[in-house]
Amino acid sequence: MVNGLGVDIIEIDRIKKSIKNYRFISRNFTAKEIDYFISKNNNPETIAGNFAAKEAVSKVLGTGFRGFNFIDIEVLRNDFGKPYVLLHNGAKVSANEKNINEILVSISHSKLYAIANCIGLGGKNNETNAK
Repeated sequence: MVNGLGVDIIEIDRIKKSIKNYRFISRNFTAKEIDYFISKNNNPETIAGNFAAKEAVSKVLGTGFRGFNFIDIEVLRNDFGKPYVLLHNGAKVSANEKNINEILVSISHSKLYAIANCIGLGGKNNETNAK
């Protein structure tokens, strides 16, 4: 059952400027994500896609970034390059409260923008989500 939906779009140039400051990277991305970025030569489109995915996940959870940080949402790739989401700490608690046990993610970009779409899947909606 779909328990949440989120989408986010971001200008790649905004991320291109932000990644000049390593503090931006270390504050918003996990070590595994940073390793992936390095393997992709710190491609701004890839980093922007991950950033958009994290924003989209926060919309799936319906909270924005209250009760958790960007690094509590981890966007990685499987052996075939398909992105997937892992939740940690407060983000995981929020997902459990909303009966979300899996988040599907799709990431794409054009020359100017990166976009991510996320769907939160789970069991039967609880009373709070059904309203």
